[in-house]
Amino acid sequence: MRRYLPLLALVAAGLVVGLSVAATSFVNTERAVTIGAHNAIASPTFDGHVTIVAGPLLPELRMPSDAVLGIGAEVVLRDSPDTDLQNVLAQDAAIASQPEGEIAAMTSEIADMAVSALQRGAAAAVIAMVLGAAVWWALGRRRRRELRESWPPEPRTALVAGVMGIALVGALMVYLPDPSTHREVAWVPIRQEFPELPDEPRLASVQISRGAATATSKAIVQGALDTYQESLTFYSELAEKAKDLPVRAPGEGQTTALVVTDRHDNVGMDPVAREVADAAQASFVLDLGDDTSNGASWEAFSIKSLRETFSDLPIVAVAGNHDTGQYIQREMERNDFVLLDGEPVDVEGVRIIGESDPRSSGLTAGYNGNEGDNIAAITEQNSALAEAACEDGEITVLATHSSASAKAAVAQGCADIAISGHLHRQVGPTSTAGPNGTTTAVSIGSTGGAVYAFALGTKLRRDAQVAVLTFEDGRAVGLQIVTFKPGAVIELGDYTPLPIAAPHDVE
Repeated sequence: MRRYLPLLALVAAGLVVGLSVAATSFVNTERAVTIGAHNAIASPTFDGHVTIVAGPLLPELRMPSDAVLGIGAEVVLRDSPDTDLQNVLAQDAAIASQPEGEIAAMTSEIADMAVSALQRGAAAAVIAMVLGAAVWWALGRRRRRELRESWPPEPRTALVAGVMGIALVGALMVYLPDPSTHREVAWVPIRQEFPELPDEPRLASVQISRGAATATSKAIVQGALDTYQESLTFYSELAEKAKDLPVRAPGEGQTTALVVTDRHDNVGMDPVAREVADAAQASFVLDLGDDTSNGASWEAFSIKSLRETFSDLPIVAVAGNHDTGQYIQREMERNDFVLLDGEPVDVEGVRIIGESDPRSSGLTAGYNGNEGDNIAAITEQNSALAEAACEDGEITVLATHSSASAKAAVAQGCADIAISGHLHRQVGPTSTAGPNGTTTAVSIGSTGGAVYAFALGTKLRRDAQVAVLTFEDGRAVGLQIVTFKPGAVIELGDYTPLPIAAPHDVE
């Protein structure tokens, strides 16, 4: 056993150094994130809470993180692209009524910071063990024996050991947080300060700081709380109604997909759409774009919400003209969306082709101001998608944001169904017989109930729609559209059998 003591001591030293560096590095890490409508800075803590600091005019909020080892986070909100404070508060409140996507994203960020800290700790542990082993080897067996026999060590040896110990402690202290930065905050349950809040389980553990900001900001916060309550009530009741919806379930040998489009940031409709997907036993989600209004980085919450709502299903997507720019498409890919790029893909036994809208809305950062370029881009895409679909010969679904991108493929009959959005209203379905078969074309209305380019709010502004596609042996055989009225009335459309597509190898 004695022969293993040096090795055990070496491992123990590595663990002490590695864990110390990992822990202190972790709590001193900062990460730029987007939370709701804000840019923000997130840093990990070990207080077991997620704390949101919104500046001197608004109270702080915190809630238990329920993470291992008491890991939490402090999120300091920065500015928002919106210059109207009331609009920002209303947006934050509406997003807060459907927070699962933001919670999942923050959990992922903290986990990533923890992994980075562990990597730094592991590197420090290896360095410490290598140095220890090098010193052990350099001393040699005879010198180590002499040191043991001459204990306590001579002054020079003790001095060297002391200097090395001080250097190690000093290196570790570089990572230690400054105790003077610790803040004393008085926390009370949020309902104690705002008893008018709804009896919502997720609010039971939320606390708010008590102080001047809480006392003076009640008038500012009240509007946001009203928005939160109205949004939560409307969409919760709508989702509850959707649970009993007699959507046609797939028959034996059939599968289904839920189609959403033009959500325009309205994450309140996501749990409603999920209820329809569950009723239809959907195998995947088809997202036809315009998930955002400006394609801005702060709108990542819309992508995160859709991913979290359908965390167990593949999401096949194209970006719309309001998603223009690389940010939203990158966010889709980062959240494991299957982003169509003009090449056929097979998802759950269904062959799909599509591509993101090449145009740009005047509201997006990518807008170039030249309408002629937009027209040329959509014309080119229309031709390219038709060529690719017809050449493949086995396309079931042609998914585009705008029907203008699918006209040539529809005319030639190169897909079972060409489905799109963009118009914010339903058009079709209509079937067209072409030289390669019969294609049914349909555009469905905005899933977010958008009037123009923004749909986030306390309730629907106009009719909202989702669609259910039914497949058999990989072919599209049926379509059913569900419409949600602003008065929380749900209209279930009839199940429409689609024409059996003609063989794609017809001479």
